[in-house]
Formats: sequence, structure tokens, C-alpha cells
Amino acid sequence: MRVQTNRLFSKPAGLLHGGDYNPEQWLDRPDILEEDIRLMKQAHVNEATLGVFAWSVEEPSEGVFHFDWLKEIMDRLYENGIYTILATPTGARPVWLDKKYPEAMRVNSAGERNLHGLRHNHCMSAPAFRARVKMIDTQLAQALGNHPGLLMWHISNELGGECYCPLCRARFQQYLRGRFGGDISALNHAWWTTFWSHQFSDFDEIDPPMKNGEGSIGGLNLAWKEFTSWNMTDFLKTEIDTLRAVTPHIPVTTNFMKLYNGLDYRVLHRPLDVVSWDSYPRFGNNEEPLADTFAENAFDHAVMRSFKKDRPFLLMESAPGLVNWHPYNALKRPGIHSLAGLQAVACGADSVLYFQWRKGRGSFEQYHGAVVDHLGTGDTRVFKEVEAMGSQLQALAPVAGSLSHNRVALLFDWPNRWAIADMAGLSREKKQYERTCLLQHRSLLRMGVDCDILSMQDDLTPYKLVVAPMLYLLELGASENLTRYVQQGGNLVAGYLAGYVNEDTLCWLGGFPGDGLSDLFGVISEEIDTLYPGKTNAAIFEGGTRFAIQDFAELLRLKGAQVLAKYEQDYCQNTPAVTVHTVGTGNAYYVAARLEQAGMEHLYRRCLAEAGIPVQSLPHGVEFHCRYTEKERFAFYLNESENPATIADVFGTDMLTGQVLDGTLRLAPLQAAVLRQAR
Repeated sequence: MRVQTNRLFSKPAGLLHGGDYNPEQWLDRPDILEEDIRLMKQAHVNEATLGVFAWSVEEPSEGVFHFDWLKEIMDRLYENGIYTILATPTGARPVWLDKKYPEAMRVNSAGERNLHGLRHNHCMSAPAFRARVKMIDTQLAQALGNHPGLLMWHISNELGGECYCPLCRARFQQYLRGRFGGDISALNHAWWTTFWSHQFSDFDEIDPPMKNGEGSIGGLNLAWKEFTSWNMTDFLKTEIDTLRAVTPHIPVTTNFMKLYNGLDYRVLHRPLDVVSWDSYPRFGNNEEPLADTFAENAFDHAVMRSFKKDRPFLLMESAPGLVNWHPYNALKRPGIHSLAGLQAVACGADSVLYFQWRKGRGSFEQYHGAVVDHLGTGDTRVFKEVEAMGSQLQALAPVAGSLSHNRVALLFDWPNRWAIADMAGLSREKKQYERTCLLQHRSLLRMGVDCDILSMQDDLTPYKLVVAPMLYLLELGASENLTRYVQQGGNLVAGYLAGYVNEDTLCWLGGFPGDGLSDLFGVISEEIDTLYPGKTNAAIFEGGTRFAIQDFAELLRLKGAQVLAKYEQDYCQNTPAVTVHTVGTGNAYYVAARLEQAGMEHLYRRCLAEAGIPVQSLPHGVEFHCRYTEKERFAFYLNESENPATIADVFGTDMLTGQVLDGTLRLAPLQAAVLRQAR
């Protein structure tokens, strides 16, 4: 298969190394600004992100703009081979703006308007705020948009949150009018408002789900979240359009936050040229092995990579040492920083960037990790590890622009996530949709099989195996997409809770999974049981192999499917627990209960074999990823365990050490290798 590459930038060559730099905090210390340049060069930094929270310095009073200091910093960086990602400063408003335009401040779900403070708390709908944003963005673009060191625009910072003000309420009502074609009866039917006598006679009667108001209508709750994503995306577009009017040649990004629950990133990423995100795992916590923390981070990387599979993503922020907002802010132990940076590149990033370059002396993030500590020197442990990371990235320069090429996909959708969390059923504690998806990804990763994270509406044809955990909500066209995929030879694994509701959270009639999926899987789920903690069952596969079941179990009626495993006990003893149904030239697998992961891995091995996807025998704690160019493959092996690891059948030249491997790779604890191989 032809694999395209897409270098994000022509300069600098290779991968980006750097991060958030806040010189506006040090304008009274030219000696520190000069020392920053020297230390950046020592650490092999080739990028700095400027101006993220600099609005009050760039526009200290309305209409008075100061960009000379910023140009001087960009000039000095560029002269020393360091390029700039320049942020619009709209993530934190200056005091003067809120005093003059109070509508810019959000209203919370109790109807209370915020006072000035914190950040990321603007009203997305406020015309006055949008006007001030357009003004500062235009002035910034005109002043610095043609600077030779400018790589990219960084829109605001970590967008998020909701606003319940009258402006947003009216905008929500208009959004609903458009969604339902102005037909209030269609909305009432979709939201099933005859229950509890909650019918609306006009769109103007509809409030957002306020803290002291309506919260019992699933369709309303979901529509509000979808509206918030739409409204934030619309706000994002206004910034992008403003910048493109002046600098159409400069790409744009904004930084996402892990699996942030407040916005649907599948919507928000669309107007961006490049996806970027901020990674802050809890390395070294006492709740899970280190390899599991890395595996969760790999899942997050895969989500970000999969939004735009035709280009690399950027790791925009990571902690060079520690953060200041975890419940316990532990330092990265020696070796963790290098491994985490290499993992990001392995998963498709063309950068390892940090928050922040130099620790501030005061305010909320004065103790957040930085490359340069309050000590201010380049001889600290953290600085030396960052310097070593810079050297490694230079060695990996040929990887820049290469892409992943995976044949397995996992479906993860925000509306489905929101609907599962909001449903009044099963167990409040044990639904755990996000963790369930993560565990499936982790199981595949343990077998050396990387996967993309897609939407139920994405094109599935490039994939040999698709896993769809807890596919509770079916968006328009989803069932047709899945059916077509299987008919054309795909292998689909889904199961309990699949296809219960439509896009408005109305239950499908005629049996679950609904909207035709019962024909695809060849089963009907009559009931779903929630098992109390400590209560278990088991699935017995062909040959007597037994795997435990917990939390949830469905009672299935066969509709043409073949039984692969049966329940061991209780009222459902000897009834189907795992089935397969051949449709067209593909197979649809249905897992009716929450199997232990060893059971899922047992099933995945069968599916992978049928799909012709090889499984690797990797030592516990070793993670494997690949990136491709037209002519080369870059194979990443990461030992995330505390034990040495030996991997067989590994050939190529390790780009980090220069060692030529003749079949055996030995990795020390927390060591990685990157093999450059001809395709």
C-alpha cells in the first residue's frame, strides 16, 4: 500500500523540541532573556511557543497595542535557529476587558455570572468579546504574521467549559430550531417529553440543563453538550478566519486535553490544520504498573493521531519534571522523560514540547515543572534529561513526516460517551466507557498490534479488524456503515449495550442491538443484568477455556449467529455469551458480557488470525509502534518495565545508538530502540 508522508514544516528540519516560553514575565531581566537563548541552544531547542497568556502585555488598555517586545524576542530566537509557534492570547482576558464588557464573563449552571479571574472562562457567544478577539488577533497577525521565524498559529489554549448566560441560551434555542427544522413537535417526539408532562410549545421555552432546572431529559442533556462543542468550534473558526485573512499561508492548531469530556474533539479538530495536545500522565503512581500508565498515554496519542491520519500531530505540552495540579505531584524518575518523549514520536508526533521553559516566580504555576528551574542553571537533572532528549530527537530527524499505517481500529465517540454517562440504568459506578475502550486498546498493544481510534461514521474500509466497545448510541448512518464494512470482508467485534438508542437517546424498537444491527450480529439481546460487586459468572469457550465475567451480562436470543462461548452458571447457564455471525465475506462478533481482558485477548487472537494480522510475542511491558515513509519503516520498541527485555526477530540499525541488530534486541529497563528498516 502506498504510504504518503506529510512534513508539517519545511524548517526546521526534523522534529520539534521546545515548548511554552513566557518572556513577558522577564522583560525587566534582560540578563535572564539572554541566558534563555544560551540554555535553549544547549538543550537542542529549535521551537518556542510564545504569547499564550500575554494579552495584558500585548494590549494593556483597550486599543493600545505593544508588540515590539514580542518581535524582538522572535528576532533573537530566529537568529539562533529557534522558530516560533505564536499563540493568540485569548485564553485569559485582561481585567480591563471584563470591567468594560461584563458579558464576556461566563454564567455558570446555577445562573451566576463569574467575576474576573482564572482563565478559559469566556462566553463563546458574546459579540463584544468576539469583537475584541478579532481586534487583537488582527493586530497580532499584521504585526508578526510575516516574520520568517513564524511556524504556526496556536489558537488560544486548552479550550473548554460551558456558558449558561442569556446569550448562550438564545443561541442554543436557535441551534435547536435548525436541528429540528423549526418543528417543536419533532423535538418533543425525539426527546419523549410526554413523560412527566414536559412537552414544549415553543423553542423559546427551552432552557439549558441548569443546576436548578431540567436535567431529566436525555435528549436535552446530550443536545446541550453537542451545542457547546458546536458553539466552541464556531468561536474557534472566528479566530482562524481572522488570522487567515492576514496570513493564509500559516497553519493553525490549538491544544487539546487528553479525553476532555466537555468538548467533542471530533468536531473541534475539523477547522485545524494540525492537531496538538497536552500530555500529563501520572507516572509512578501507586495504583498501577508503570507500563499501564504508558499504555493509557499511548491510547491518548492514538486518539489525537487518528483525527488527521494524513499528517503527524504535535505533542504541544508535556512536563519535563513534574506538574503542580495532580493529587500527588511526583517527579519523573530518571529515564521516564526520554521514554515518554520517544513514545510520543512512536505514536505519530513530530514534536516533544514542554510546559514550560522557565519556572515563574509567582502565581498558580510557580511550582509546575520546567526545563529551567528557579535555580536557573543548565546542570540540573531535569535539564540534562531534556538536553539528552534533544539529542535523541536530532538522531530521529528522518522520522519527521512519516505516518502510521494500522489495520486495526477502535471506535470511540463523544456523543456515545455522554449518553452512556447520562443514562439512568446499569450501574453508576461501573459503566466506565472510557476505561473499557482503553483496556481493549491495551490488550491489542500487548500483542504488538497498534490501532487507530475512529468514529462510528468514519471510513472503515482500510481496516481488517474494528473493535466497537459499548456502542450504546448509534448516530445517523452508523449501522449502515458497520454493516457495509462487514459485508465487504471486515471483522467487527462489539457487544453488550450495543445499539440501544438513536442520536437523540430514544430507544430502538424491535430488539437490541437496534437499527438493523441485530441482523448484522445475528442475535437479539432480551435483557441486560448488572452484577453486584463480588458477583461473577464466566464464559466457557470451545474446548473448555474459561474466562471470568463481571459487571454486566446480556441474555441473548440467537438469530442466525454461531455460539463461541456460553455462560457457565446462574439463570443464563448454557446460553450464548459470545457469538459470531458471517455476513457477506466478513464476520460480526458479539460479546454479551464484560469479559476479563484475558478472554477478550483470546477472542482478539482469533480475529487477528482471520484478518491476517500477525501477533508479536513481546515481553511484558514492551510497547511496539511503527511509522512509515514511502521507502522506510521506523520500528519503535519501548521497554516500560523495570526488568531487562529481549525481543527476537528484530533487524535494522538502531537510530539512537547506531547499533546494527542481527535478530536479537536487548533493552535495559526504561530503554528504547528505534530501528530504521527498508520497506
